[in-house]
Amino acid sequence: MALFDLPLDELREYHSDSAAPGDFDAFWAKTLQEAREFDLDARFEPVDAGLSTVRVYDVTFAGFGGHPVKGWLRLPADTEEPVPLVVEFMGYGGGRGLPHEDLMWASSGRAHFVMDTRGQGSGWGGGGGTADPVGSAPAYPGFMTRGIDAPENYYYRRVFTDAVRAVEAARSHSLTDASRTVALGGSQGGGITIAVGGLVPDLVAVAPDVPFLCDFPRATMLTDRHPYREVGLYLRTHRGRTEDALRTLSYFDGVHFAARGRAPALFSAALEDQTCPPSTVFAAFNAWGGADKAIEVYDFNDHEGGGPYHEAGKLRWLRSYA
Repeated sequence: MALFDLPLDELREYHSDSAAPGDFDAFWAKTLQEAREFDLDARFEPVDAGLSTVRVYDVTFAGFGGHPVKGWLRLPADTEEPVPLVVEFMGYGGGRGLPHEDLMWASSGRAHFVMDTRGQGSGWGGGGGTADPVGSAPAYPGFMTRGIDAPENYYYRRVFTDAVRAVEAARSHSLTDASRTVALGGSQGGGITIAVGGLVPDLVAVAPDVPFLCDFPRATMLTDRHPYREVGLYLRTHRGRTEDALRTLSYFDGVHFAARGRAPALFSAALEDQTCPPSTVFAAFNAWGGADKAIEVYDFNDHEGGGPYHEAGKLRWLRSYA
């Protein structure tokens, strides 16, 4: 696919027209306060993954509504003192996978916590194990329109709350250094990373790659690729609900979380990305509230972005922070 979005010089200046609801901060403060009324109940069970250089723990903690959420904690096998913590969020449809997967961050000498995404984990990879026990009003198949009738009911209210609680759970382990916590992820995981960056004030760095869930008004009109297309297909049936749907989505737009983020940030965007169009990524990047920020641009890539090249870049970049 040839370049289809704004030219790069315009992307660097692009700002979303999306407006944050007046009660955005109050909505999220109340949501997190309600979640914290449940005991975090973080449990770490050792797993024999057949590895000699990495220790793995099967983690369960209480997320939104006190619902059990799964995760993996991977640690360098020989660590005896707290080490920097990387908390990772997964792409759309994926889960935490299998215990032996994704060993890069633990191999770099850091603790690596991977959050399972509730209700997902059946689209690719090694699967997941976290249910979403909350129902919703009629929705298009997928996750983008579940509970889109109201912000209080929307699926990503639960996911973003789980993500904040995941950081709290990972920090509670005796061998993680809570003062050196990084959040990162790609696609949906990048969107969750931005939300966490706006909701957790003391992260030392964030790294959202080709992030999803940003600049909903533009994304839903610009691309016909899933998952954004789910919103259009829902509205094709539920005629006249566009304004209501966009109001709900405004409480979950990465642009508004980005404006509240202060940690050093490394974003990435791909100029041929039709899944998460580059203008929507730049909308979040340009809104990011911290001064220490950079974005890597991959000119001829689709949603795979920088792939292993960007992973190498993140490893170098994080040396300065964690």
